[in-house]
Parts: sequence; structure tokens; C-alpha cells
Amino acid sequence: MAGGQLPDEWWAATRNCIGRPDWQLHWQIHRYNPDLYILRQTACSHAEKPFLYLLFGKDRALLLDTGAEGGEHALVQAVRAVRGRWLAHNHHASIPLVVGHLHSHGDHIAGDEALSRLPNTTVVPHSSVRALQESFGIRNWPTDVGRYDLGGRVLDVLAIPGHDETSIAIYDRQTGLFLTGDTMYPGRIYINMADHTIFTASVDRLVNFAQTRIITHVLGTHIEQCGPYVDHPVGTPFAANEDRLQLTFGQLLELQQAAHDLGDDGKILQRAFSTFSICGTYPQCDPLLPDGRPRG
Repeated sequence: MAGGQLPDEWWAATRNCIGRPDWQLHWQIHRYNPDLYILRQTACSHAEKPFLYLLFGKDRALLLDTGAEGGEHALVQAVRAVRGRWLAHNHHASIPLVVGHLHSHGDHIAGDEALSRLPNTTVVPHSSVRALQESFGIRNWPTDVGRYDLGGRVLDVLAIPGHDETSIAIYDRQTGLFLTGDTMYPGRIYINMADHTIFTASVDRLVNFAQTRIITHVLGTHIEQCGPYVDHPVGTPFAANEDRLQLTFGQLLELQQAAHDLGDDGKILQRAFSTFSICGTYPQCDPLLPDGRPRG
């Protein structure tokens, strides 16, 4: 299994992005290992500061998500730079790029159109369950696990609707990374489905899959926590003292517990854990004490 390095902190959430040249003003690029890059949209570009993942195989590369408004054209330059670096290192002239999405909300799809104009690039429609099934080999949605081969690098694809109808998770067999989008990350977990049992079933699928695999890190697409039971308010651009991006299988088990504790009366039971909190429909998530009571 291939290892990798995550940074101790992400400068993209600080004011250090000011004064950087060109596209580097809008995107921080982190080389996890030679075949996997993590891109983060900076606070100078958008307050949500989403994470993107770019994985390379022998036959194709896969970019997961395209960020929020304000970073579209800079993202094209960032992707070109990373792809060019990879091609030079591997002595290749070109490699096809597939652009997919971990879900279809606006802060993860803004760069689709700009990237679609790049040569040798295919963008999977972000709002189509059928397109996800066809692209990633998910025969029966949402119960079957899909399989996507980048060429010597197989990804497992799980359908996890509940945060969004098109939410998926990606397990990278090469690194053991479990990419969970907005369904699990250090921050406010929003459940946007009228029937919260869909979310619970999705989290059960995540846990059932993960318990028989090596999980090096669980990686989502935001950081909102700044300490145990403390998060930055919605819309905070420059966020000092962020928690780490990486979570663990144990914290995924906590999410499963929280999902099964959702209200039987059909209402979302808001609850805080040390590294994340369960919320209702965006942006309704009141600050909570560790015992689940509202602060103040």
C-alpha cells in the first residue's frame, strides 16, 4: 500500500493567500504522494474552502469535485500545473482526465464548465444518478459498490445519498484513503433528505465497507472545527486554528451512532461530537454543548 503525507496545517484558511501570484492566490496544492494531489480552494477565493482530490493511474486521472465560485479559471491553471508535473515525472505525453463529484452542491461543481474545455477531459454530469451508475459501475443504486479502474489503481465507489441525492464515497485501494465528501468531515454534517433513514442507511454502508478494509484516513471536503465541540461560524473565510482534515474509522463509528440516534418523529436530532456535529437542513446548525444542549 502506498503511503503519503498530509500537512500539519492548511495555509489556504489563513490570510497568507494574499499576495500570491496568479492561480496560487485561489488554490493550495498539496502533494500527498507522486500519484495523488489534494487541492484546496483558499479563503481569498471562497469562504467554504472546499477540498478536491486528483488521483492518477496508468491510464487516466480522476479529479473529484471542481470547487466553488470564484476559483474556476484558476482551477484550470492549477490542474494543468499538476497534470504537467505528473506527466513530466512519468515521461508521458498526455493522460485523459475524468472529472467526477462526491456530490452535486454548488460549492463543489463551479469549475465544471471551465474544465470541460480542456483537451482530453471528460466531465461526469454532477446531478445525474444514472451518469454516476454508468461511469462508476454501480449497477443497483444505492446498494451496490461500484469499481473504477484508473489503470493499475482500482477505486471502490459507494452510493451514500442522505446529504445529497448524488453523494458518493471513494475508497482508494492504493493508499487506503476513504474520501467521504460532505457526508463525513470535521465540521457540520447537514442532512438534506426529508427521510433521514436514507442518511442512516448510507452511513451504515460506509461502516460496513470500511470495517473489512485498511483505512489510513477518512478525508472529507471541508474543515469547520477549530477544537473539540467548537466550530467556526458559517461563512467564516479566514479560519485560524483549524482542526486536522483527516478523521478515523473510530470517528466514522461515532457518525453511525449519531445517525441511528436521529429523531423517530421525523425531525433531525442535532447532536455534537468532539470533531463534528449533526445538523438539519443547511444552514440550520446551532452551536451545541457536548451533551447536545444548545449553547447560551
